[in-house]
Amino acid sequence: MVNAGDMNGSGNLMDFLDEPFPDVGTYEDFHTIDWLREKSRDTDRHRKITSKSKESIWEFIKSLLDAWSGWVVMLLIGLLAGTLAGVIDLAVDWMTDLKEGVCLSAFWYSHEQCCWTSNETTFDDRDKCPQWQKWSELLVNQSEGASAYILNYFLYIMWALCFAFLAVSLVRVFAPYACGSGIPEIKTILSGFIIRGYLGKWTLLIKTVTLVLVVSSGLSLGKEGPLVHVACCCGNFFSSLFSKYSKNEGKRREVLSAAAAAGVSVAFGAPIGGVLFSLEEVSYYFPLKTLWRSFFAALVAAFTLRSINPFGNSRLVLFYVEYHTPWYMAELFPFILLGVFGGLWGTLFIRCNIAWCRRRKTTRLGKYPVLEVIVITAITAIIAYPNPYTRRSTSELISELFNDCGALESSQLCDYINDPNMTRPVDDIPDRPAGPGVYTAMWQLALALVFKIVITIFTFGMKIPSGLFIPSMAVGAMAGRMVGIGVEQLAYHHHDWIIFRNWCRPGADCVTPGLYAMVGAAACLGGVTRMTVSLVVIMFELTGGLEYIVPLMAAAVTSKWVADAFGKEGIYEAHIHLNGYPFLDVKDEFTHRTLATDVMRPRRGEAPLSVLTQDSMTVEDVETLIKETDYNGFPVVVSKDSERLIGFAQRRELILAIKNARQRQDGVVSNSIVYFTEDPPELPPNSPHPLKLRRILNLSPFTVTDHTPMETVVDIFRKLGLRQCLVTRSGRLLGIITKKDVLRHMAQMANQDPESIMFN
Repeated sequence: MVNAGDMNGSGNLMDFLDEPFPDVGTYEDFHTIDWLREKSRDTDRHRKITSKSKESIWEFIKSLLDAWSGWVVMLLIGLLAGTLAGVIDLAVDWMTDLKEGVCLSAFWYSHEQCCWTSNETTFDDRDKCPQWQKWSELLVNQSEGASAYILNYFLYIMWALCFAFLAVSLVRVFAPYACGSGIPEIKTILSGFIIRGYLGKWTLLIKTVTLVLVVSSGLSLGKEGPLVHVACCCGNFFSSLFSKYSKNEGKRREVLSAAAAAGVSVAFGAPIGGVLFSLEEVSYYFPLKTLWRSFFAALVAAFTLRSINPFGNSRLVLFYVEYHTPWYMAELFPFILLGVFGGLWGTLFIRCNIAWCRRRKTTRLGKYPVLEVIVITAITAIIAYPNPYTRRSTSELISELFNDCGALESSQLCDYINDPNMTRPVDDIPDRPAGPGVYTAMWQLALALVFKIVITIFTFGMKIPSGLFIPSMAVGAMAGRMVGIGVEQLAYHHHDWIIFRNWCRPGADCVTPGLYAMVGAAACLGGVTRMTVSLVVIMFELTGGLEYIVPLMAAAVTSKWVADAFGKEGIYEAHIHLNGYPFLDVKDEFTHRTLATDVMRPRRGEAPLSVLTQDSMTVEDVETLIKETDYNGFPVVVSKDSERLIGFAQRRELILAIKNARQRQDGVVSNSIVYFTEDPPELPPNSPHPLKLRRILNLSPFTVTDHTPMETVVDIFRKLGLRQCLVTRSGRLLGIITKKDVLRHMAQMANQDPESIMFN
């Protein structure tokens, strides 16, 4: 036996792990974090800071700085997200107009800004001024005629192709993670998954630049979804500057939840809707403290965007409307019909888009992402140019569809036949018969609607930044405006019908087609994303239409019910499953009557579980076990005979601990005994120094019995964010259930391919 002096000496030596060594507590790429351990580590850190703060003034100041660091991070996220959103809005405005012409007085002005600054602009020709010239005027000095039209058409397509090619090339070469909307991946990351580089600085830079390019190219996509990804990149960058967040993956995700709220805040100019969106749609763990901080980040981001004033209307949003007519109970029927349309469109879009994306992944099509983007851009530009409703940017289209027809509106949609004897005030224009412009606009809108429905299916999911909010809203707004005009004309020509008699007298302003467009936009967005509360709040913040909350709620709920009848998944959940991310959705219900023993590994006939013993394995034994397996961790038992559970050791921390011990500690060799107990085991004389690894052992791993219902196990995994759960019977280890096992089992129960869950 070694003497007491040697044991004491070696004991002190072995306790070097009481000081954390580099990289301990970090996770490998494509692994899931352990929420319980992260929470425990933060509690320990907080306890240590609190006890130290009583020792000196300096430690007290440090504790205050630590407490305020969260608010500082939120302030910085809000400032940067708001600034980037403002710059993106201004750049998109200019580059979209660049496809049609250029401002001679200052080439960086958009069409609108160019004519604002001109002294020769008249009210009747607000869109025309000598300083703004179309490409045909500039190149061949012709503004009308077939040759001018063909030249403008050709240059429109060339600019669109140029922008799209540049965007897909930048993404492909510099930041492959900058493609897509980013929301499925953000949801997965916030659930505890690690995707290194997804929120990196390069991704932030490339996504910001390419977002401007793809939206300007005229493709059927929006910048709103990707702005959530951009804001989360800002959140990741600033959280890496503070050790409180950089060293704790759980705390970092609190920051990212708040950043997602700031992203929606600047995307729509809807700070409250942003907080609710983060809570309802994106976040996995959302404590009350995160709610306050999300609110603050969204507020700062909205204030910053308002200061930049990218839309030039001193408001946060492009779609601000003021309707002068209340809605009537009889109108709930067409609103609910729009909700049904939204639900059906959402179902159609999700199924077709997922089928196309799956085809892209499994065929040669996926090998040519640049060619795919070029082809879709060319088709979009060729078909979009002749129709004025598809040629302009989607945001401008939605803005026009939402607008009420006042006396000053020059849109084709407002070409009604006026009564020459009308002496009413401007704000109370009665319903009138539709003129030729309205009928032309209806045909153009119908064609634009069909085109938008088809092209969006193929556009979303390409290797470029692509958001879905604005195209979905455009589909709903077009359908809604057409329904609104139909109801308006029906009420005008048949005001004596029983449904119109009580509220729609001749000469009255009864129906507001713009309101139907707004309700349709909400219905279609709800059908695709399955949002409800946050959607309604975003819509009324987006438009300022506070008194129209009931129609919006009716459409949103109907849309969700109809879409859910065909499948519970929204577009983001569908893309998460398509990519095989290990995401346990809290909204899913598990109703099957299986037990933990049906899911745990090892199964009957499989090799026994790989375990560590508390004091009988050498360093070489542990290293061999690590080398021969790829498990994330190993249960520690008293001995292989008794298999009484002691705790759980993470693979990564075992590797780091042994590596550090070999470098920093004399006497640790391959024959050294590894022990996880407080006291070293009794060893023969002249034995090499043992290695104490109790510090890295989780002494309270989460365990269930073999007869625990899987419904309970799934609930535990969801609510506690577990990586793995050990299965025991009377304290004896039987097996292990990992998050991947749970997901595979759920897929199997739903008759899906269980091997589609790709990552650990």
